[in-house]
Amino acid sequence: MSKDMTQGKITSQLILFTIPLILGNLFQLTYNAADSVIVGKFLGDSALAAVGTAGPVMNLVILFFSGMCMGAGILMSTMFGAKDYEKLEKQISTSLIGGLVLSVLISIFILLFATPILQLMHVPKEVLPGASGYLRIIFAGLIFTFIYNFLSNTLRALGDSKTPLYFLTISAVLNILLDLLFVVGFHWGVNGSAIATVLSGALSCVFCAIHIKKNVPLLCLGKKWFIFEKSLLAKTFSYGITSALQLMCVQLGKLFVQSMVNARGIAFMAAFAATNRVDDFALTPQQNIAHATTTFMAQNKGARQNKRMKKGFLRGVMIEYGYTIITSFIVFIFAKPIIQLFLSKDSMEALGLAVTYIQIIAFMYLISGTTNILQGFFRGTGDLKITLISSLMNITTRVIFTFLFLNVMHYGFGSLAWANTIGWIAMFLLEFPLMIHYWKKLEH
Repeated sequence: MSKDMTQGKITSQLILFTIPLILGNLFQLTYNAADSVIVGKFLGDSALAAVGTAGPVMNLVILFFSGMCMGAGILMSTMFGAKDYEKLEKQISTSLIGGLVLSVLISIFILLFATPILQLMHVPKEVLPGASGYLRIIFAGLIFTFIYNFLSNTLRALGDSKTPLYFLTISAVLNILLDLLFVVGFHWGVNGSAIATVLSGALSCVFCAIHIKKNVPLLCLGKKWFIFEKSLLAKTFSYGITSALQLMCVQLGKLFVQSMVNARGIAFMAAFAATNRVDDFALTPQQNIAHATTTFMAQNKGARQNKRMKKGFLRGVMIEYGYTIITSFIVFIFAKPIIQLFLSKDSMEALGLAVTYIQIIAFMYLISGTTNILQGFFRGTGDLKITLISSLMNITTRVIFTFLFLNVMHYGFGSLAWANTIGWIAMFLLEFPLMIHYWKKLEH
């Protein structure tokens, strides 16, 4: 069901919209861990390396589509809030057609050049065949990845965050079950894991389409699905490419940091992997609260309710800080047992490094929460250039200070937490004055 956020209680709307987003992302993180366990346990290190090696390429493309769909979703939220349903229908059909064509073109490119791309990444010869096969199968089903992202973002733009959670859950459970069937039962190896991912995604798209047909009349466009407007596509691309570049640049920055960590030995690598997982679980809900604030503000921008936009943002700040303060205390107090969940009993050196990092970063999460909610503010107002520039400043600063701390000053693992923090501070210093400037405009 769609949800009009231009009227009603603000706090409850934001919380109810945010909870499914948080559950969905946490479920996705848990599923990714389970998928790796199945491949690693039943197929061995080489198979796990093949899947892991294909990961960066997959992530960049998936983040690209996520960003494009996010940009389209902001436009849809604005049109939905303005009750401009005719334009909304054209926006939906144009975005879908453009995305389908683009996903097919990218699929063809990867199918043709999977091996050369992996060779550029210096993938070992013994892993290359498995990684190439896995990548080709995954990208053969890229169209389903796009359709799911598109439908999910469209439903969220209409105020429905629950339905995407249901279908994400179905897809993840199907993926695990099919992984076990194809990998363990049929002995199809790495290819079996890729087929399971594609098939579960395809089935999830089918279920989502059936749900929309029965329950979301606004998206039952009929022949209007074939309407395509170049002007809308250009605007969608300008919004979407900004979000996509933001997500992709952050991912590339993380890869640079990872390369510097790799040069410091196995203990550093293990500690970094463990702390990244903790950060993911701690920080992802911050991003979800910001996304909920974005949808709320975009709908009310369309309805020209500036005062309600401001109230919604301030309530988002309160929710963000409330969540972050609780999380910071939990992570700080239980740092050691939390890290032990991700490391073996023999990894004493990595455990010490990771705990040091976590106890530094825990109370820096508040700075991250501030930058996330500011990002939600600018996305909601439609100013995506600021979110891109500030994200670039964040990750560039982080990479520079990681290099200085590790390679020039020769500080320990805990310095990575300070590099992270300095990146967030740089981001805040750019965003906050611009937010104040825009805030004053909303008073008129």
